[in-house]
Amino acid sequence: MPVASIVVCGGSVVGSAAALMLARDGHCVTVLEADPGGPPSGPARVWTSWDRRGVPQFRQAHNLLPRFWRVLEAELPEVIGRLLESGCVWMDALTPMPPGITDRAPRPGDDRFRYMAGRRPVIEAAFSAAAQEEPGVTVRRGVRVAGLLVGAGPSQGTPHVAGVRTADGEEIRADLVVDAMGRRTPSSDWLEGIGARRPWTEGEVGGFVYHTRYFSGPDLPIRRGAPFTPMGTFSLLTIPGDNGTWSVTVVSSRKDAPFRALRDPGTFTRLVRACPAHAQWVAGTPITEVLTMAGILDRRRRFVVGGRPVTTGFAAVGDAVACTDPTAGRGLSLGLVNARLLRDAVRKHVDDPATFPEALDEATEQSLTPYYRDQVSTDQARIAEMDALRQGVEPRSPDTAMARFEAAAFSDPDVFRALLETATCLASPADVLARPELQARLDQVGPVEAPRIPDPDRERLLRLLAE
Repeated sequence: MPVASIVVCGGSVVGSAAALMLARDGHCVTVLEADPGGPPSGPARVWTSWDRRGVPQFRQAHNLLPRFWRVLEAELPEVIGRLLESGCVWMDALTPMPPGITDRAPRPGDDRFRYMAGRRPVIEAAFSAAAQEEPGVTVRRGVRVAGLLVGAGPSQGTPHVAGVRTADGEEIRADLVVDAMGRRTPSSDWLEGIGARRPWTEGEVGGFVYHTRYFSGPDLPIRRGAPFTPMGTFSLLTIPGDNGTWSVTVVSSRKDAPFRALRDPGTFTRLVRACPAHAQWVAGTPITEVLTMAGILDRRRRFVVGGRPVTTGFAAVGDAVACTDPTAGRGLSLGLVNARLLRDAVRKHVDDPATFPEALDEATEQSLTPYYRDQVSTDQARIAEMDALRQGVEPRSPDTAMARFEAAAFSDPDVFRALLETATCLASPADVLARPELQARLDQVGPVEAPRIPDPDRERLLRLLAE
């Protein structure tokens, strides 16, 4: 396989993972990261001192799903050791099962549901260190890319990217430029600047606001429900972290003004304590104020438009390709899958840049787009439900097939495992629902209603937010 010179723009988790995978195939990889400082030593200093202005969600809650670990174990197993040394811990998505499930006997393949918990800065520090020490990878920090270079390409009429130009005027030539700059990537403008068509883009600003606070304690709180729990006009997200830490996130609609009061730590604690299944999560020692984030973009881009690549010599991975509301925790997991798809496309097409864009586009559409569409649909339905409840209007009935699937999971162990596969990115909801054995199981379970999670009604909720 020919050796390529590759520039990765962005040194986050996904950018570092892509660099590692490409370098291990023998390519010469340069990672250009705009933020100047690398991670300090030790998880405590990483959490308190590492500033990543280019990653707005850096200290928001993150979930590393089982799909993340399946890719990591196959491609970058030594990074797992780094994460364990940093205090990340193994968890089991099967624990606890819903109380309505009486058959708790293990099943073959249950180990596929294990995952590791850790805070985003600690996770990113491990990937960053691995990239820094990898032969074949050069990491340059404090280098801001300002645009793309054009060179002779394989396709007449299609601009060919031949490298990047930095904000200081340096020109760095490359056989392939990879955009790993996340949600805020400016690469569509860069492509237009060299005469390429803009990537096909769909998207809109999401309707959620996230209020997150981190805690620590000698033991993780006992989980009495799912990590993500819709509760009327808000949702709760509880995620374990590394080194005896965890996060609690209240998710509200950006149209619901009373929730702005959650910026006050006392109000935040008062609301969560009013939820019996979740009150234990705010019993630890707070280690942050309430961190608020809004204006999250749901967006997908394609670099093959009308059957033709917009450019050659260029690719994107992770949130630079597709990004959604983060409550499902799919971003890093699907980003790692995307990095592997990139590596595989380079393996097969490194010496044929004309066919590379279409190969990567096809693989992305097959492997990642179903999750994007599912998440956008789920988000739209949830926002509509929250807004209807806020206005005192009866929400629309949810999708019958999915609602039946989710309700049955509270009482049937095999349906519960099937639902976990979709929640943890091991399989798409459409693929799981198409399984004949699942449909037979759902028919056997019959119509059931999901149990109601105790939560404050709207009247009490408003009082809690106003106190």
